[in-house]
Amino acid sequence: MDLPYLKGVDFPLILAPMAGVSEPPFRQVCRWLGADAVMSEFLSSEALRRRIARVLQGASFEEQERPIGIQIYGANPEAMAEAAGLVTERYGPDFIDINFGCPVKKVVKRNGGSGCLKDLDQVERVIRAVVGATHLPVTVKTRSGWSAETRDPVGIALRMQDAGAKAFTLHARTRNQMLTGSADWDEIAAVVEALDTPVIGNGDLRTPEDIVRMRAHTACAGVMIGRGSFGNPWLFQRARALLNGEAPIPEPSADVRMAMAMEHGRLAIRLQGDTRRTVIEFRKHFGWYTKGLPGAGGLRQRLFQVESMTEAQAVFAEYGEPQTAQVA
Repeated sequence: MDLPYLKGVDFPLILAPMAGVSEPPFRQVCRWLGADAVMSEFLSSEALRRRIARVLQGASFEEQERPIGIQIYGANPEAMAEAAGLVTERYGPDFIDINFGCPVKKVVKRNGGSGCLKDLDQVERVIRAVVGATHLPVTVKTRSGWSAETRDPVGIALRMQDAGAKAFTLHARTRNQMLTGSADWDEIAAVVEALDTPVIGNGDLRTPEDIVRMRAHTACAGVMIGRGSFGNPWLFQRARALLNGEAPIPEPSADVRMAMAMEHGRLAIRLQGDTRRTVIEFRKHFGWYTKGLPGAGGLRQRLFQVESMTEAQAVFAEYGEPQTAQVA
């Protein structure tokens, strides 16, 4: 079943919206390496309607990132509609996604993200308001419920579909689980069976084999990849090879990892500015790219102290001369 913003792609692989990660540099890296679509970080509807510059910047993207969805969150239908209209008119993404899944306390305390799941009538009002404010496809990303007692992914999905959602992504955990335990893929399969709209699976996708297993287990229309992509944007192309029945692509070597870390870092400088702040915020990516390498602990310790890409390059050069990253 085709997604409303991505026609003719068999089982799309989508980069999930993640705060501090799904920024333009990483989105572009993932597109180079096989992501079929990407999403922005989740953006506050209240901040968008107040024209907060930092949040408005979070909705910007370059053409090579398409197809891209801008994800917004909030519990106020009026604010959500205004934010959707602004994003549509000013930025023109391929779709707008509503975040009903974020479990972070500072978001849910204002009933945003998965906090909305405590009031499904309000969820319907929010979706209808957003649908009415844009001509773009409106999709949703959610969890299986607020808690074990209110866990009802099929019921939630049906109500969201009836309100106008054109695709449904399920992270098959409750809000109270946060990221503990295991995602219940049986719930994704049940939602696939119940809905007439495409269902995207999410949760516990760390390897190419996990992605193949989720497709077989759930019959979902595609997957959304989150934490499994940290320092591992090759996951998209490696999963695609397995899905296509091709020979497995080996994991990248240490040299390729280091070269990609630097390529990603240079992209961050170009897109986000050659500032100390950019480099400091990029340190987490250095940590992820070097995870599992021989001597990774000492390497990360040095990389977490760099304040320029030149310093990072010197650290990598001492560890082992990186080769040219293969991103095409």
